[in-house]
Amino acid sequence: MEQQEWAQVVGAATRAPSIHNTQPWRFTATADQLEVFFDPHRALPVLDPTARQQVISCGIAVEFAVVALAAAGSLSEVELQPDADDPDHLATIRVIGPILATDEDRALAAAIEERHTVRDPFQSRPVPTELLDRLQAEAGAFGTWFKPVTREEEEVATVFLITRAEEMEQGDPAYLAELESWVRTDPAAVDGVPIGAVPSGDPHARPSNWTIRDFVVGTRASGGAAPAGDPDAPPPAVERPTVVLMGTDGDDRHAWLQAGRALGRVLLHATATGVAASPLTQALDWPATRTRLRSRLSLVGHPQMLLRMGYPQESSGRAVSGRRPVDEVLTVTSG
Repeated sequence: MEQQEWAQVVGAATRAPSIHNTQPWRFTATADQLEVFFDPHRALPVLDPTARQQVISCGIAVEFAVVALAAAGSLSEVELQPDADDPDHLATIRVIGPILATDEDRALAAAIEERHTVRDPFQSRPVPTELLDRLQAEAGAFGTWFKPVTREEEEVATVFLITRAEEMEQGDPAYLAELESWVRTDPAAVDGVPIGAVPSGDPHARPSNWTIRDFVVGTRASGGAAPAGDPDAPPPAVERPTVVLMGTDGDDRHAWLQAGRALGRVLLHATATGVAASPLTQALDWPATRTRLRSRLSLVGHPQMLLRMGYPQESSGRAVSGRRPVDEVLTVTSG
């Protein structure tokens, strides 16, 4: 493949979502293969000391590259952790021949550009069971289980642990400093979370049973109580999104990469049908709450991602997170 072709594939790969939009990856391409590496210089030592969430992000990038290659007519195969002496060498993607791109290949590739994280409330319209079944099958192809959180006792336990983890994080000065360092006020920023993508209201005041991450905790003006309205008005509708838990039997870098590849497929198939998602990972950030979630839900395996899913409101804005230029993350060699 030519350098420009690899640049297009890597451009698609870097559209992958990553924790705090850290984009913790770098790529090296030769004529017929693409090497994917974890970039430890973009680590989150407080939030993600084992790099679990960032390696999952790199797994999504791997799958986005595979999707982009298929849409361009190239069949590929993926080898995970090809170098036992370099744990940051996460994957090798080899082009093994031409294929005829299908309509689904092209639809998934188009979804790469369309996909974005939606933190605003979703419509009350439920995600179809048929789609959830399809997403479960897609995840299962990568050895990753996909479990909708539907039972009341499971929902109560999960909501409690998310709220508890959010409280723990907000009480940790090191976490808050790290979070602040990745929030961007410049709309032209090439990484980090753009302030325009963060809902302006306090997540705890939102009529939802699921607490999203507060990216601007401690910076809002005091006295943020909602203004008094009609005392006889009915309470606002509580948002009840579809929430799914994804996990793996193992809990090492190989498992995290497989979870990331599965998550990439799930997000693209969801996007192609008009469904958006955002992570609810607070309870998975901390070993204590992650262990308790596994116990309370009687999980066989290790939870890797918790997603809220639904149809976005028509009024939902779309502040697109920036991406680093491809030439900053890609090296093309003749080897």
